[in-house]
Amino acid sequence: MRLANPSSQHAAGRLARKYVEQARDSILVLCGARTAGMASDQLLFTSGGTESNNLALFGLAENRHGAIVVSSIEHPSVLAAAEYASLHGREVRYLPCDSQGVVQLDRLQHWIENHQRDPIALVSIMAANNETGVIQPVGKAAKLCREANILIHTDAVQVLGKSRLNFAELDVDAMSVTAHKLHGPTGIGALIVRHGVTVSPQSFGGFQQLGLRPGTESPVLASGFEKAVSLVVDDLDRRVAIMQSRRELLERLLVESFSDCVVLGSQSTRLPHTLSIAFPGVDRQALQLALDMSGIACSTGSACASGSSQPSHVLQAMGLPAEVVQAGIRFSVSAETEISDLQQTVDSLLRIVPRLKR
Repeated sequence: MRLANPSSQHAAGRLARKYVEQARDSILVLCGARTAGMASDQLLFTSGGTESNNLALFGLAENRHGAIVVSSIEHPSVLAAAEYASLHGREVRYLPCDSQGVVQLDRLQHWIENHQRDPIALVSIMAANNETGVIQPVGKAAKLCREANILIHTDAVQVLGKSRLNFAELDVDAMSVTAHKLHGPTGIGALIVRHGVTVSPQSFGGFQQLGLRPGTESPVLASGFEKAVSLVVDDLDRRVAIMQSRRELLERLLVESFSDCVVLGSQSTRLPHTLSIAFPGVDRQALQLALDMSGIACSTGSACASGSSQPSHVLQAMGLPAEVVQAGIRFSVSAETEISDLQQTVDSLLRIVPRLKR
């Protein structure tokens, strides 16, 4: 029954529609959005975080005059969208970050103070960075934007399931989330939009989701997304405690084993599962390949930029020395990570790093 088209009017279609709408309402509640009364927030199902971010940037800014402001450490799906907008005549401004990976809002405040002369259409700042795990001051940015009647979007893909996330408390106009980051199905995400905020569609050809994101919704993916969010959010405190302890243990073991390693963003508040670390003198790509051959999965940046030989734009934006940027890799743990997995990682690095040092 769940394979029926939820737009069909027959019984099977109506049942499929029920599953889609149930998932929509449940995810809204679990993400701290408003679902009651005339001021209910809206959830648009998408194919994932990348589409959600694109829909936010283009859909929110399309009918508003002014610049798009993004941070210099955003996910490639935000930066590439901003670059595309720039190539087509939209002014784009970039917020810097400090050496610990925290976006600096002084420049945003200055721009907002001059908003009447140099208008801003949209601000987009991620809730936490996907490479360093550093949590960003979205709430403070939202307050600045709200006072000036400027729309603000946050990419919260990394945060859902890793930390408490409340759309209403963040007070943003739109928020991107996705399922696969919390062990849900791939191929589905969502853009949550505050009540009263207008989103211009970026694809056309159907009436689904009020025509704002047309295309046949998948009851299976929607239900899987809902189930994943429910399971993780209901068990969040326990899962966060496990991830935090595992990440801290791995970090401590590596710092004790490698006197010259550099933990990136270590002085900032970070998500519990992410460890960004550099082994100066070691090429990050060679290290990733050697670890992969040893059964250890790590990354050298965003998965969406995999295959690129370019160093991390995030680490470059942090102003780190070239030898640190060139040697930076990222480990992620989960609530299912075993201590034996961490020890295997350390043992592998102890064997590989000296061999790769230039």
